[in-house]
Amino acid sequence: MPRGSLPIRPFLLDTHIWIWALEGNTRELNMAAQDAIGEGGATGRVLVSPISCWEVGMLEAKGRIRFTVQVSEWMRRALQAPGVTLAPLTPEIALDSSRLPGTVHGDPADRILIATARRTGALLVTRDHQILEYAREGHLSVVDAGA
Repeated sequence: MPRGSLPIRPFLLDTHIWIWALEGNTRELNMAAQDAIGEGGATGRVLVSPISCWEVGMLEAKGRIRFTVQVSEWMRRALQAPGVTLAPLTPEIALDSSRLPGTVHGDPADRILIATARRTGALLVTRDHQILEYAREGHLSVVDAGA
């Protein structure tokens, strides 16, 4: 998405984007993603899925990520960041994730993120190649955060 042309829609952050943004790891994010997160935060349009909370917990428990504070404290702060709202995880989203159109891989967390973005009308901010490929099929609107 060209810089300066961000639509007035919510932005759903993929788990890795949420972590990088909160940890200030902007070198992993291109300007389109930085603009989306910045504008979304300033206008209260950044969504985080409860499935991302689960993924953060799993990554930390497996030692794949580490924080300078306890993961529970990190989560509390991350969910209170300016402009961040916890997205719904409704029965409809859960069901939608099992019936996505087109060809999408089987990762349940990614499927829930995709279904959440579709159901809420959000742009999914991601660098996940499989999700980006799915979006190229026309089933999902994304901000490609690739640096």
